[in-house]
Amino acid sequence: MSKVTLALVGAGLRGQAYARHAVSTGTARVVAVAEPDPARRDAAATEFGIAPDRVFDSWTGLAAQPRTADAAIVATQDRMHRDPAVRLADLGYHLLIEKPLAPTDEDATAIVEAARRNNVITAVCHVLRYTAYTRMVKSLLAEGRIGRLVSVQHLEPVGWWHFAHSFVRGHWRNTEESGPLLLTKCCHDIDWLMYLFEQLPDRVSSFGRLTHFRPSERPAGATDRCLDCPVENTCPYSAKRRYAQALADPDEHFWPLGAVTATPTEESVTAALRDGPYGRCVYACDNDVVDHQVVNLAFPDGATCSFTVSAFTPMEHRRTRLQGTHGYLDGDGRTVRYLDFRTGQKEVFDSSAAGGPSAADGHGGGDEALVDAFLQAVATGEGSSLLSDPVESLATHRVVWAAEQARLTDQVVRMDRKG
Repeated sequence: MSKVTLALVGAGLRGQAYARHAVSTGTARVVAVAEPDPARRDAAATEFGIAPDRVFDSWTGLAAQPRTADAAIVATQDRMHRDPAVRLADLGYHLLIEKPLAPTDEDATAIVEAARRNNVITAVCHVLRYTAYTRMVKSLLAEGRIGRLVSVQHLEPVGWWHFAHSFVRGHWRNTEESGPLLLTKCCHDIDWLMYLFEQLPDRVSSFGRLTHFRPSERPAGATDRCLDCPVENTCPYSAKRRYAQALADPDEHFWPLGAVTATPTEESVTAALRDGPYGRCVYACDNDVVDHQVVNLAFPDGATCSFTVSAFTPMEHRRTRLQGTHGYLDGDGRTVRYLDFRTGQKEVFDSSAAGGPSAADGHGGGDEALVDAFLQAVATGEGSSLLSDPVESLATHRVVWAAEQARLTDQVVRMDRKG
């Protein structure tokens, strides 16, 4: 069987990760790249051996050519997904699209309609569906271990330094530039919860705000940059300390350090913290996304779910408590503790999950498994290996948008059942 050919549209950290795994399987080749940053563009072209006439500084250059690959990995910034995805679908490319699908219902719907009209295989990178841990939880539910699922409590512990890195200093700090936290970080989680419940909610409420990372919380004497700050050594969000730790650990050179500088040296890190966004005081940034939020979901069959995302945690796997009529499951992203109400039996199940919870660790094996499923779908011409289609992904995105509407309006939102 010939290798699946890929065009990489956006050679940032997520795009690189998907492309590298695809190549590592031996079943795919990256034959084109479109990336505006010259250093990342040249690095991708070199790494994947891409011919010069297939190296583009914009997706428009790629789209101006006849289709050059079987599929495209769309990993541009969130607000830049619609145009390349729609145009490439019209050219016949199958699509692997980084989450979120798009920041608005209008843009996301346009992508889904393009995929449907062109009959191209399309997967949104809801990687949590693809982990060994998820397979284990779904199996336990399908076996009826806890009877009917009645209530779920789910926590996304972002991690104090990760939140500061990505959502205060980083690309996802500002709603207008990227989107609300619930979409950019947690559409993973909402999608995963819908996968467990196998239904959509009919009512949604939500509360949350930006509480801590704001000028009013700034310590006395703090300066605008960590390198010059006299209180930096007592601050839990010190960029100087965090990125020195990352520099000292080769496993962190790709992420988080790769977002700060392409060159993992003390000189380049210092220069980046001196002049770039990652050296800013967390109390003096242009961030506006919430740093904690709760979402409440009510389902047509009477089941309920509460979801919490918080910056003020360690960065760990998600924690989930699933409560059923006959039993209880308590999961930590690797293991599940089970209690059977009928017999009193207790048991612990281990998923042997590969990797940790972050993007650097492949989201517990989810990144790799998703790419494998997508490559199989493209190679065979049918999508049975994929655990959701773009229509389902759009539906779970709409739950996110409903929750954000509920938070902003302080109302219970009733879900619109539009197709």
